[in-house]
Amino acid sequence: MTELEKLEAGLEYDYTAPELSARKHRAAALCDKLETIPVSETAARAEVLRELFGHAGEGVRVMHGFHCDDGKNISVGDNFMANYNVSILDRAKVRIGDNALIAPGTVITTVNHALTPKKRAAGVCTAKPVVIGSDVWIGANTFINVSRCRVIGDGAIVAAGAVVNGDVPPYAVVGGAPARVLKFRYGPAEIETLLRVRWWDWDRETMDKYAEELLDPEKFFETFG
Repeated sequence: MTELEKLEAGLEYDYTAPELSARKHRAAALCDKLETIPVSETAARAEVLRELFGHAGEGVRVMHGFHCDDGKNISVGDNFMANYNVSILDRAKVRIGDNALIAPGTVITTVNHALTPKKRAAGVCTAKPVVIGSDVWIGANTFINVSRCRVIGDGAIVAAGAVVNGDVPPYAVVGGAPARVLKFRYGPAEIETLLRVRWWDWDRETMDKYAEELLDPEKFFETFG
């Protein structure tokens, strides 16, 4: 197996392998290019992001200071926003839903170096994928350790400065180091309704039709509950 095949199979791999270094250099060059484009030039920045990412939805915004390992392993939905100085080390797949917001200074790492000194010196790593749902807000300076956190559910909020080393349930608010559930945004019945309706998948016409419901949770649950 090649080192890339080992990586994609979830096995130990050598991150110094030429084929992996080439991916990293490509991503770094595109990140450097993104840095040269003013934030006001949204169309030009979106074009670079579509080249950098595996998939980029509509209305994607990434501010200055963004870095990633591969780029092509990142998939983001519509209205994704990464604020200043966000790093996504995407040796494995990182899939992010619609209307997700990542605040400044956040690090999402799919890769982990070997614990033993000999393997670590030899460049041995492992990588695991992560899925971040829709309507998720990740606060500033958060660290997401994908070796333990594989899913952040729809509607979750991660408080600033959290160290996330476990899965986050839908519509949970988590915080701390290590992060723990502080509360849920809604009760079980309301969360079930939100996950069933999946408003973020609506087209613009449907969103306009139910604009009042989207702005008023009580009216939303009366209509769809």
